[in-house]
Amino acid sequence: MEYIRAKQALTENGWQQDIQIGIASNGRIGYLGPVTADEGHRVDIALPAPANVHSHAFQRAMAGLTEARGPDPKDSFWTWRRLMYRFLDQLNPDQIEAIATLVFMEMMEAGYAAVAEFHYLHHAVAGSPYANLAELSDRVVAAAETAGIGLTLLPVLYQYGGCDRRALAGGQLRFSNDPDRFARLHEGATATIRKSSGDYRIGVAPHSLRAVDEPGLNAAIALCPDGPVHMHLAEQVAEVEEVEAHLKARPTEWLLDHHVVDQRWCLIHCTQMTAEETVALARSGAVAGLCPITESNLGDGIFNGTDYLGAAGKIGFGSDSNIHISLFDELRTLEYSQRLRDRSRAALATGSHSTGRVLIAQGAVGGAQAAGRASGVLAEGMLADILGLETDNQWLCNRQGDAALDTAVFGGHGQDCITDVWSAGRHIVKEGRHSSRERIVRDYKKVITELGSDI
Repeated sequence: MEYIRAKQALTENGWQQDIQIGIASNGRIGYLGPVTADEGHRVDIALPAPANVHSHAFQRAMAGLTEARGPDPKDSFWTWRRLMYRFLDQLNPDQIEAIATLVFMEMMEAGYAAVAEFHYLHHAVAGSPYANLAELSDRVVAAAETAGIGLTLLPVLYQYGGCDRRALAGGQLRFSNDPDRFARLHEGATATIRKSSGDYRIGVAPHSLRAVDEPGLNAAIALCPDGPVHMHLAEQVAEVEEVEAHLKARPTEWLLDHHVVDQRWCLIHCTQMTAEETVALARSGAVAGLCPITESNLGDGIFNGTDYLGAAGKIGFGSDSNIHISLFDELRTLEYSQRLRDRSRAALATGSHSTGRVLIAQGAVGGAQAAGRASGVLAEGMLADILGLETDNQWLCNRQGDAALDTAVFGGHGQDCITDVWSAGRHIVKEGRHSSRERIVRDYKKVITELGSDI
């Protein structure tokens, strides 16, 4: 067994001091308790490293290229989306794999041990399928294996350009599948996952109520009866209005009325929900997959976190467009959105736990549920997804317990304090750097040079 020795550790039983964590050969925590020998890798704080619940890896290469004002003075998510489709016309499988590898490396350096990749880029330019329908799913798996990150692969069913079932066009053609072809693609991706790392999982992702019809939604869910189900839900006002016009109900309302939404589900964004929908979703047991940095960048809106957590709702955090990959910044952005909306402070704190503690603990537990991953807490038998922090610096100043977490989240330098990340026992990040950083960055920079900056 390999050992970690932590001055402080946030375990399933709360904070513990001078703890030894043993990692067994199966990648799980085989021992967690008092120090029994003066050996092992030392960290100041050991935390459960969360799963990133929502990522479109290829969009990382667009970061910084969509911030200029277009011809329409009311630029929005929908104008950003058109630029994204133009960008898609340039990407080949080798480039997609190199981009995804960099994204997964950056996630690990940011403190994530795993990722649920919402993978909807399936075909070649103009929608021509590859000989292997799951070619690009295989590339995502290869990228995750190179980076050493845990993976929940979520192949996406994308049928239509809107609730009126209009045909897909342009860049969207690379996403397009009918349920039958998608079933074959999912089968191929499942075979690849089964041959990969033992902690890898597969789920399914009907894209949204705009992009799939009811038979397609049912068929997608049936493909993976025991795996996670992820779907975009109630992200934009225009989306809510379109769904309401065609389905005679708001997206969250319709989904909860027509499907058994439970612990398998992760609903992404949910920034446009009524008070009643917020409580109903919280009570379903599903995870709300929040991406506060991307939601801010795209102008989606503010998730009603105070009411949702007040109703015992479960949350996880994702980096979505990957414009900026930083776990602690995601947490802080969510909390600050609540404060700005309500003119409050410590909006998501409880009577017993500080804001940083709530966000880190909730994100780890909810992220594990959303990824279908046996992680989320430090406890014997769980996967060794562990985040190590240094406190002996000018940012954390050797603070203890919740105060250290609050400083990491709100002091703006939490990521600078990350020293180590283990994913299912794989010790990939050491001294704050990924073990293959130089090669991964070199390959990514080559791709960016090939693509240029004109989209």
